[in-house]
Amino acid sequence: MTATLPIRGHPAFEPLSPLEASALLAQARALQRAAKAGTPQPLLKGKNLGLLCAAGDDADALLFRRAATELGAHVSHIRPSLSEASTAQEVMHTARLLGRLYDAVECQGMPPALVGRISQAAGVPIYGGLASAAHPTAQLAEELDGGSPCIENRQFVLQAALLSHIG
Repeated sequence: MTATLPIRGHPAFEPLSPLEASALLAQARALQRAAKAGTPQPLLKGKNLGLLCAAGDDADALLFRRAATELGAHVSHIRPSLSEASTAQEVMHTARLLGRLYDAVECQGMPPALVGRISQAAGVPIYGGLASAAHPTAQLAEELDGGSPCIENRQFVLQAALLSHIG
């Protein structure tokens, strides 16, 4: 199984190796056990994350917000003003500003090419639909056991992915 996550400073998304996918699942399982034991782990306390999407109340945005805040991060919703027609200067300026304000940014509902352009200049992890059910990491949630609902498993994998790049 191959999943993709962003690499800081990379213009494109790199595939996860089987070893990286295994490590991500191990971290997700640890988070799942801690949640079941009632021992919250604010491992992202003090981190500021941006959520760049049109609607901050759709299911994917809510999942991202819940996953990050349960780890102690602060999440800010940002309405995108960029499009594929934006100039290179507009994208660079916006990306650099996002990189100064946030420790990572989740881009939802944006064209992958635009997310890649933002990633090139931001200097922080930029995710392209990481919380989406269509994202390859969502498939990893199917490998979690423990009787948790699928949405909770997706949240644990999402948290593990955030911790792997930010924490």
